[in-house]
Amino acid sequence: MGGDHGPAVTLPACKAFLAAHPQAELMLVGRAKALAAAAGWPRCTIVEASEVVEMHDPLEVSLRRKKDSSMRIAIGLVKPDATGTAIAQACVSAGNTGALMALSRYVLKTLEGIDRPAIASVMPNERDGYTTVLDLGANVDCTADHLLQFAVMGSALVSAVEGKANPSVGLLNIGEEAIKGSEAVRDAATLLRAAAASGQLNFHGNVEGNDIFKGTTDIVVCDGFVGNVMLKSAEGLASMLSSFIKQEFKRNVLTKMAAIVALPVLNHFKARVDYRRYNGAALLGLRGLVFKSHGSADAFAFEQALNRAYDAARNGLLARVHDKILGALAAIPPTEATAALINASQAADTTLSA
Repeated sequence: MGGDHGPAVTLPACKAFLAAHPQAELMLVGRAKALAAAAGWPRCTIVEASEVVEMHDPLEVSLRRKKDSSMRIAIGLVKPDATGTAIAQACVSAGNTGALMALSRYVLKTLEGIDRPAIASVMPNERDGYTTVLDLGANVDCTADHLLQFAVMGSALVSAVEGKANPSVGLLNIGEEAIKGSEAVRDAATLLRAAAASGQLNFHGNVEGNDIFKGTTDIVVCDGFVGNVMLKSAEGLASMLSSFIKQEFKRNVLTKMAAIVALPVLNHFKARVDYRRYNGAALLGLRGLVFKSHGSADAFAFEQALNRAYDAARNGLLARVHDKILGALAAIPPTEATAALINASQAADTTLSA
């Protein structure tokens, strides 16, 4: 029911997804009248909800007033019962991001050892692959501990979905040198190096913004403010390039001829940077799988979000994140002990500088 377009986009996407995945089943949550077109679809169940969280609704409305909203019911379907079993294995929504995060935290709760969930998604890189980036907007202010947790969750995500046993992690900074960055980022680097020394993470070191698109590391960790600005800038650039290609066909005969010759290359590049192909961000750190689609997603983009959720569920992402976190917590000093580790590292840096 969510997003800018609602069932006009989500229903065609769901139909295409079911056709492409004969083993999958969908539960469509929303107002029965709006979902009537899906009645009778094979491997599809309609779950009625009397309310909808609108894109402009304040968090208080979604949390306290709309208790029968489609978003809340959908999240509840992935909540494990006393035996650890859930009705559904993943939830996908194109609705209000703040409401989705707040409801997910309230209904599902976070995994043990995780203070805050993070939004993770992929960006195309020049190695013809993807770089997973988190956090992309869930947490504006992050401590060193939070960034460490993001790295652990990102590693579990890439291991589960892409099959990489030991994915590399980069910490987004304004330079590669260890002395660069804010205090929180420098402290996070200390914790990440400790995690790497204990064999829990493959920490590459500091990376810069252009490393995301170079594919320097499999994962890039940052706070939500930086991550969201980076994401929106990349989407804006992709949109500008698409417009540029269209304009080249309208200029004059010479540019049209040149554009026609280069069309296969231009179309391939356009497809590589098309953010619709990378739609579907995971809300990591919850006791259930929740994926966020762009609110402006069309049917193609929303289908990609369904694909990502399906891949995560069938590859056991939730269990992998849980196991990865437990392993990291066992090898890395707990929150109250990290200050001593950071202070020792800072003292060593001061001595080295002197």
